[in-house]
Amino acid sequence: MNKEELVQEIAKKASVTQKEAAEVLGAFIETVEKTVSKGKKVTLVGFGTFEARKRAARIGRNPQTGKELKIPATTVPAFSAGKKFKEAVNKK
Repeated sequence: MNKEELVQEIAKKASVTQKEAAEVLGAFIETVEKTVSKGKKVTLVGFGTFEARKRAARIGRNPQTGKELKIPATTVPAFSAGKKFKEAVNKK
């Protein structure tokens, strides 16, 4: 499912226009991005948690030459699924 299909599904389930659904989804995504970029968590009980995680600096290898590379420390976004979401996926 892509973003357009998600907007259509949200609009149908919430009985709103696709434009309204797209605005709400956009606001949600923007809010999560802004909050996580500040180092805070966004927790949706049962669904999951969006957060920033730090990766330590490490040594990697160029697969073509085998030469060692220094990979700098970085912060990456992460999502941890909640219990209810995990159970829904496992039911299949």
